Amino acid sequence: MNVKNRQQLLTLAAIGCVALWLGNKLVLTPLTATWDDRTKQIARLKKSVDDGSLMLKREKSIREDWDKKRANTLSNKVSVAESQVLKACERWAQDSRVSITSTKPQPKHNADDYMTVDCRIDGFGSLSALTRFLYEVEKDPLAFKVEAVEISAQDKEGQQLTLGLQVSGLLLTPTGQ
Repeated sequence: MNVKNRQQLLTLAAIGCVALWLGNKLVLTPLTATWDDRTKQIARLKKSVDDGSLMLKREKSIREDWDKKRANTLSNKVSVAESQVLKACERWAQDSRVSITSTKPQPKHNADDYMTVDCRIDGFGSLSALTRFLYEVEKDPLAFKVEAVEISAQDKEGQQLTLGLQVSGLLLTPTGQ
């Protein structure tokens, strides 16, 4: 093989390698990335459709739960709502025999259509009294949510426990207030 033919062959091979490299960088890699993105998007959309289908199947149950919660929300007047929270705390304490040391209700404006009355409750009692107190909070018909629970022992034997509880009550405000 002469030198000229070898140079032409090497030139063609080099041009072919550059063409393959450019094809990989400019065509194959972007197409692969697009394919992967579409596959992920299709998976997200399928999950969204499945979630929507499940929600449609549970529509009646969800609406009943929401209607019950809406019927049992706190009064839309803040002072009355705070009073309801304090009365509920007293009721829970009486039913469970927990001694309440402090209650601090604080209204919070979360959005235009609802507010919450957050309340920090501190108290003490035995383990059975505290568990009964938490049970009373959870089963209360008013729309309360337990945000945080802290329990610590006051004595070495753990017979006397301290409770720190953060609850929030739902207060729906009519649109227009």
